[in-house]
Amino acid sequence: MAEKQLDDLFLDTLKDIYYAERQILKTLPKMAKAAQSAELKAGFEQHAAETEQQIERLQQVFELIGKPARGKTCDAILGIIEEGKEIMDEYKGTQALDAGLISAAQAVEHYEMARYGTLATWAKQLGHTEALNLLLETLKEEEATDEKLSALAKSSVNLEAAE
Repeated sequence: MAEKQLDDLFLDTLKDIYYAERQILKTLPKMAKAAQSAELKAGFEQHAAETEQQIERLQQVFELIGKPARGKTCDAILGIIEEGKEIMDEYKGTQALDAGLISAAQAVEHYEMARYGTLATWAKQLGHTEALNLLLETLKEEEATDEKLSALAKSSVNLEAAE
């Protein structure tokens, strides 16, 4: 068996985030439906549209490295999504629901930021310049979404949950 190299790890991680993004895309409409704040609901809907573009970018990255766009089960994202579902069930109809939804969404964002940051570093090391640019574009979007979630939590949602 050939020794595993950085390009193998890059491909494995790409498959991981591809799977994760597709799971996230299935979950965002449920989170939007559960959200009580109109602003949070709109944010989840906007992020779903953004996630579709991110999936397309990942497909381009697969194409650039000459590999088929295939996902690989990502237990980490499944666990984070499961936690989000528990929050939706346990806090349905309460003041704390939106605060819980934001915390679940931020766990997703932080996972994505970690993955895209790593992939961007490896793409640079492997000389995949076009892939690097696509990955950095998505990383910037994930960071922006995380900042919006933090701002929303601070401005209203957490205050209402604490009442």
